[in-house]
Order: sequence, then structure tokens, then C-alpha cells
Amino acid sequence: MHMQKSISAGTLCLTILASSLTFMSCHKPKDKSSVTGWNYDDKKYGNFHVLKAQEQKTGPGLVFIQGGTFVMGSKEEDVMGDWNNIPRRVSINSFYIDETEVANVHYREYLYWLSNTFDNDTAIMRMALPDTLVWRSELAYNEPYVFYYFRYPAYNYYPVVGVSWEQAHDFCIWRTDRVNEKILIDNNYLNAKAPLAAMKGGQGDQTFNTDTYLMNPDLINNKTAPKKGGLKDVSGRTRKVITFEDGILLPGYRLPTEAEWEYAAYGIIAENPHPRTKEKSKGEEVLSNQQVYTWSKNINGLRDNRHGSWQGSFLANFKRGNGDLMGVAGGLNDRAAIPGPIKSFYPNGYGLYNMAGNVSEWVADVYRPLTSLDENDFNPYRGNKFTEFYKDAQGDFERDTLGHLKKIVVPDAEAQSRRNYHKGDVINYLDGDSISSVTYGYGITSLISDKSRVIKGGSWNDLPYWLSPGSRRFMDQDQSSSTVGFRCAMTRLGSPEGNGFKSGNIFGVRKQNKKKNI
Repeated sequence: MHMQKSISAGTLCLTILASSLTFMSCHKPKDKSSVTGWNYDDKKYGNFHVLKAQEQKTGPGLVFIQGGTFVMGSKEEDVMGDWNNIPRRVSINSFYIDETEVANVHYREYLYWLSNTFDNDTAIMRMALPDTLVWRSELAYNEPYVFYYFRYPAYNYYPVVGVSWEQAHDFCIWRTDRVNEKILIDNNYLNAKAPLAAMKGGQGDQTFNTDTYLMNPDLINNKTAPKKGGLKDVSGRTRKVITFEDGILLPGYRLPTEAEWEYAAYGIIAENPHPRTKEKSKGEEVLSNQQVYTWSKNINGLRDNRHGSWQGSFLANFKRGNGDLMGVAGGLNDRAAIPGPIKSFYPNGYGLYNMAGNVSEWVADVYRPLTSLDENDFNPYRGNKFTEFYKDAQGDFERDTLGHLKKIVVPDAEAQSRRNYHKGDVINYLDGDSISSVTYGYGITSLISDKSRVIKGGSWNDLPYWLSPGSRRFMDQDQSSSTVGFRCAMTRLGSPEGNGFKSGNIFGVRKQNKKKNI
């Protein structure tokens, strides 16, 4: 009899110890708790699932922005005399932001889903439709844009305009749900036919919603489980529901804060001559972020590649002067009379397009001219309404007509015992409330109210001053304009330097003389 030439490790999974005839399993040892000694993902010890340091995946359309410190506010003379963007140094944690502005075709995809899912419900569609009448002017012929800009295929990848802050906010929620729904379908935790069934059935209140799935998955239909593999419950059976701790779902899309938007616009990482490029390398802490515009690499606002080939070229879509929006025939300077395609013009240091010009963009913040004097120096933001999920008298969650879990502002009585906040709605905190003794007299002496939201970036119809990331204006959250669009952002979870990098400085263990235990 001939012996087999080789035996694989998978075939022979036992090691025979000659001395004691003891058999040892070749299975990889289980990870265990350092505080209890119990194995993770082990049926005998309760099957507590712990995902190994899972790095956050980048959602569709997003770009990773490594955070840091920068000078937020005006970088040039305050020619408007508003005194509403006083420079101050702040730090921003890492986050994600859209590479481009949201385009007409993206927003039409949203409307298509709504119209099919809600059987073209008039009230719901009215809330979502962009206001195309923003193109009208008493003394200009812009009627073609009213009818064609949002719908005609030539404008598919032009930024959507006529969208209010409220509509942009709702779009972010819808985008979160569709992205996470696809993730669950791809991982076999939702029936792949569920989205089409919902769109055909017109049952919008039964559609997938991320908050609903995480808080009360019993309200989500069409749950399933992988036939092979998958996460196990305490009995070793495949789970039909995953949790956020499993590291599969993404955080929500949202509007960027003003500080995040402004930081991303500068593309500061491109200014660092020696950034950290791998785990064991060291980056330099270099501050050179005093440029005026998003594309700048020096104080005079020019980007030059040593040969001067870009000198004189328009690097953004804006109005050079009154009556001059695109230059002279045969030599159009920015080649765009109105907004241009979302991937036109030169991207900044983070690879983001049109952070200056094209369209101004909504950000999350409530506008106050003097917020910079009060807000935190880490992740500054005004606009918090601390909420909790609503439960009925029986303690059950409820969904609204859009399929979202209902939320309410945290009652002040519940917040009074807190040390870090004392009210649920803190939009007015230290600025326009009883504590600050500041009022704005909305409609009498001011247009500023709790509905005022910040817009950033300058547009195709703006002079260069408004292209500086530090400049800021405002508009009521239920209003819209032909010059204002938006892009989405997402919170970064994990290492601030990105995937492949650790968090915190880690040093090797020094060899030391250790006394023996006595």
C-alpha cells in the first residue's frame, strides 16, 4: 500500500501527543473577555458577539475628511460690516462629506421612490418637490429654467436648487434608509423583494427605516436570516435581526455643520508638506490655513503648478462683476451661465468639488451673528434639539405616515437634573433666550429667528467675496433659492486618521527590571 505524499492540515485536525495520547483541537482559540474570562462568540458561554475592531466603511458618494484644528471665520476684511464671522480657533473631529453637491438626478430618484411608495400622495409630494419657481424674476426671462432645469436630461448632473433646508434634511433621512436597507439585503437580513413590494404596494408607513429597525425591529416586515453563516443568538441559532454593535449598518447621512463644511472647504490636508501616510510614519503639525479661497495654496489665492498653466483660469463658477456672469463669447471664462455640472471646476485638497461657487449650500446650523463668542471650541454647532423616541400609553413605539419613528423633544423636567444640559431645545441657548436677555425682534428689527439656517460657499450669481469659506449668510429653513443647493455628511466612527490607522499614540513596552512576586 502506497502512502499519500502529503496530508493537509484541514484533513488531519488532531495532534497526537505521544506521551499522554492527549488530543488537542486545531480550531483557532476563541477571543475572551479580559474582565470575566468568558469566551466571546461561544455557545457554551452565552454567544456574546463582539466584532473585531471593525473599521467604518465609506458610504456611497462620501469622502473621508481627516479632522484637526483650524481658524474658523473670516480671512479677509468684513466688507459687509456684519461682524458675524469673527475668527477663532476650533477643532473638528474627522467626518465624511459628499464629493459633490446633490444633483437633479439624485433628487429625482428620491421623488420617484416617494411617488411610488406613497401612491403619489399629494401632501407628501408637495412637501418634497423642489420649488422651480425660484427661477422667476420680474425683470428677467428665466421661464425656461422654471420648466426645464430640474427635469431636462441635459441638467441631470447639475446641482438641485429650489430645495429648502427642511427638504434637504428629509432627503438625508431617506438616503440613510435606502443605503442601510441595501446593506441588510446584501447581507441577507432583509428580503431582496421588500423594496419593490413596498413601492408597488403604496404602503409607505411599512417601509424600511433605520431607527425603527434598531429600536423596534418587530415593526419592520420582510426580515429574514442568512441560510449559511450569519450571527448567532444565545442558543446558537442564526439571528434574524442585527444591532448597531454588529458593525454592519452605517451612521445616518445628515447636513454638515457649519464648522465641518468650512473646514472641509479649505482642504487643509493638502497644505501639510509631510502628512502621516501610513501607521508607522509621523506627520508634521503644520498650520498654514490662512488662504482666502478653497483652491488656494498661497495668500494671493492662486494655484500654480510651477509652469503657470492654470494662471488666469477660473477655478470656480461665480459672477466676476455686475453684468458679467461668464465672460465674452469665444472666450467664456467659467463656461457656465447658471450652475454647472457637479464635477466641474477644480476640486480642493480633499477632492471635493464646488466648495466655492456653483451653488451656495445649506448647513445644519441655526444662524446667530454672535454664536462664535459662545459655542464650544470642539465640534462647534448651534441647533441642538435633544430628542427621544415617543412611546404611547402602552409603552409602544409609533411610526408616522412616512414610516419614521415618532420623536419628541426631551422635556425640561427630565433635563433639570443633568449637569451638562438643562433644556431639551437649546437653539436659543445664551443667545436670544431668557438666560442671555438678548432678543432679535423678528419681523420688527431683524429677520433672524429660530428658523434661520446658515448657507455657505457662494454661488454662480455671487461676487468673489462670498466664495471665501469663512463668509456666511442665512435664510429661513422653509425657503429656497435658485442659488442654494446642498450636500450630505456623515459622522466618522473610530480612528480620526482613517481606516488602517490606530487611535491614540501607542508606544513600545520598555524593558524594565521587575521584582519577583514574594
